[in-house]
Amino acid sequence: MPQDRIVSVGLLTEGDLQRLGAGFKRHFPVVRDDMFADLIARLDSVEIEPLGTSVVLRLDRTKEGHRKQ
Repeated sequence: MPQDRIVSVGLLTEGDLQRLGAGFKRHFPVVRDDMFADLIARLDSVEIEPLGTSVVLRLDRTKEGHRKQ
């Protein structure tokens, strides 16, 4: 049997997992220790804009958690 290829990685809440149901078994819980706090803050500062049949991701510099680089 061929190995399943990973096509997506996501950050899910408990509510997301409940909506996905019992059939969704391949998740890996993350301990809440703020190890990823900087990453989450940066992801929260991304805005999505439609562009034809695609989207553009832009950094919203007005949102908290954004650091100048």
